[in-house]
Order: sequence, then C-alpha cells, then structure tokens
Amino acid sequence: MNKPPDTPVALTIAPTGYADWLAELKTRIHTAQQRAALAVNRELVLLYWQIGRDILARQAQQGWGAKVIERLAHDLRAAFPDMKGFSRANLMYMRAFAEAWPDAAIVQQPVGQLPWGHNLVLLTKLKDPTMRLAYAGRAIHHGWSRNVLNIHIETRLLEREGQAVTNFEAQLPAPQTDLARNTLKDPYLFDFLGVGKEADEREIESAIVQHITRFLLELGAGFAFVGRQVQMEVGGDDFFIDLLFYHLKLRCYVVVELKAGAFKPEHTGQLSFYLSAVDAQMKAEQDNPTIGLLLCKTKNRVVAEYALRDSNKPIGVAEYQLVAALPKELQTSLPSIEQIERELGETE
Repeated sequence: MNKPPDTPVALTIAPTGYADWLAELKTRIHTAQQRAALAVNRELVLLYWQIGRDILARQAQQGWGAKVIERLAHDLRAAFPDMKGFSRANLMYMRAFAEAWPDAAIVQQPVGQLPWGHNLVLLTKLKDPTMRLAYAGRAIHHGWSRNVLNIHIETRLLEREGQAVTNFEAQLPAPQTDLARNTLKDPYLFDFLGVGKEADEREIESAIVQHITRFLLELGAGFAFVGRQVQMEVGGDDFFIDLLFYHLKLRCYVVVELKAGAFKPEHTGQLSFYLSAVDAQMKAEQDNPTIGLLLCKTKNRVVAEYALRDSNKPIGVAEYQLVAALPKELQTSLPSIEQIERELGETE
C-alpha cells in the first residue's frame, strides 16, 4: 500500500552540507517573498496613479465636475465588490497623487516603492516634491513604518539634520566628517519627555531614560544607549557622564551632556575632558574617536563657533526644546488619513 503524500517523512541524520543548503534556500524564499510583495505594491501604486491621471485628464478635457468621482467610486465598487480602495475619498487621493507626480516614471522612484499608506502621509504632510522624495527615500532606507514616517515629517527631521554647530571638519578624518555632521541635528525636540520648561539636567535625564525608545528615535538611526551618569575615575577622582551612547555606523562612542541654561564656552572644556577619558578608558582599538554632543536650552551660534574653534576634540553644540515649537501638520482639503484607514481596513 502506497504511503499518503502528506505522511511525514522520518527524519534522518542530515548529509554533509545540508544545513548550509537549507539556509540558502530559506534566504532565497524570503527574498522572493519580499520581491513579490514589492512587485504587488508597485503594481497597486501604478494602478492608483493611472486612475488618478485619467480622472485629471477627463476633468480637464471634458469639464467633468467633482461629482464624477463619487459616481466612479460607486460603479467601481459595484464592479469589484471584493476590492478595497475604490471609495470616493481614496479616489481623491489617487487624483492628488497623479497631480503631485505627473510623470509615470515616478513609480520607479522611492514613492513607488512605498505602501499606499506611506504615500498618503507624504501627500497630506508635505507640499514640496523634493522633500517628499527625500522623506520617501529615508523611509525605504531605514524601513520606517507609516507612524514613524509621520513623526519624522511632523518634527521636520530632515530640515534639522546637520544644523548643529560642530568642529568635525577640523577634528575628524574626511570619510567620517559628513556622516558625523549629518548625524547631529538642531534643535532636538524633547516635547515627548513631559517635563516643564524649567526642568533641570537631572529631571531631563530621568525623563530621557524613562522614554529611551522615543529619545533614540529623536537622536536618529545608529544610536545605541550605553548608560546614564556613567562613572569615570581619573586620577582617583570620580566623574559622571550625563548620557553615553555608541553609534553603530560612526563606530564610536558619543558623549551627550545636558545644560539647562544657555551655552557657555567653558562647557566645551568639561566635555573635552570626558571625551579624553572615554578615549583612554573605554574606546577599543578599532573604534573611531569619541564625539561629544552638548545640548543646551539656548545658544549663541557665533559664541559656539568661537568656543569650538580651538578645541582639539570633535564636539557638536545644539539646542533642545522641551515643548513643541515647530509647525503643525499642513492643512489639506483631502480626506483624513484615518478615514482612508477605516475604508481600507489597514492596521499598519
């Protein structure tokens, strides 16, 4: 009697090389699944773009009014009852998407590789096509969820990057200079900490540790938290570093010092001392020189530039804000993203 095809095969000792072959097959399968998902997403985005383009063209050429979108939504849902995404609200987004990206080649750009929900965020939060592409590219590179993309746009992440006052060009080797400079931003937004404007350094530190995940998101990709009030012994005396991180791409420690008041030139001397201590006691041979980030409530940019000019340690100076002070999300005549989420049944 033949054995049924679904009967489990008795396991035996795997032959030589089997484990490596199985691992390779798993990698191929995962890669194929990812490619298939990307292909499906590109096709969906292209379809939505084509529908939006047709709506634009027919409204322009034949003078159809806005009511045609409502009728089209009704007819498409009747023709494809099992498909989501043909609501009047989503059709309006398709029209806006095609209007924002007139060239069909845009689907080969980062926005064409992002899920539709990400594109809704880009459409509603940003008006400048260049910034939309910049945030789309960053979202793909770092694998941002839609919520993370939304946070970074609302806090103007890309506009703040590379704005800190630094002496990196003089103190770091060329390959590391640009990456280090772009790693820092100004200002840093700590409104999520839930502390008042008059909070002192210790209050802010405590809140940062309690909200370390959100703090790391604000710092940016690559930061790993090492510790708070890290003890360093130098010449028999104890010193304590406010916050210590390690940056995976820069391959170096990053010392963060908090000042509850305005920047003062003497702050750089203290921070330079900490950098020397970390380099001497913690830095491994393969690590790059330790970088310092001085976060102050306010700073005079010219004074900060002068203070860093003669420092022999790589230091950046930036402000932090404990309450939200950046512009709110842009207003739009399009339906809310929440409405689209309900219609599409998205849970991302």
